[in-house]
Amino acid sequence: MTIASEAPARPKQKHSYSSDDIKRMLPHRWPMLMIDRAYDVVPGVSGRGVKSVSVNEPFFAGHYPDHSIMPGVMIVEAMAQLVAVVYVAEIIEAAAAAAAAEAAGAPEGGGDPSASVGYLGSISSMKFSRLVVPGDQLTLDAKLGQRLGGLRQVSVRASVGSELAAAGSLIVTTGRKA
Repeated sequence: MTIASEAPARPKQKHSYSSDDIKRMLPHRWPMLMIDRAYDVVPGVSGRGVKSVSVNEPFFAGHYPDHSIMPGVMIVEAMAQLVAVVYVAEIIEAAAAAAAAEAAGAPEGGGDPSASVGYLGSISSMKFSRLVVPGDQLTLDAKLGQRLGGLRQVSVRASVGSELAAAGSLIVTTGRKA
């Protein structure tokens, strides 16, 4: 008698996304598109991103105009957009698998992945530890946690070089309700 062994789970592949890719993944547009690039994205699990901070950002005109600092809420928005890229990447991966199944005769799935981007539900334990100024490059990190019904808990961080700028937890919705 032979016993079939299960194949070990294949580790998820890491993906990178350009700003053009991100525009296809998210509903955000200038001036609210706050992430320039995403990399090391493990769909549905984690990812890293970049936000290059320019003096031309519209918020600098009115937020401490004589001492340009990036508003904390905009740093949080950049981290939340990275979270959206991570979970939309999972939807795109699932759609690709569904398309392959459809080619093999399974029913059709699909649609616009940016339509699945939900909302920011909660910000907790967010600490800001460094000012972010024009010329800085924010490195963003997001790790998706447990699902709570239609919500998802997430750990996020933003740093400039080796200095932590912000870190905390978010809760995001995993879809939009009218």
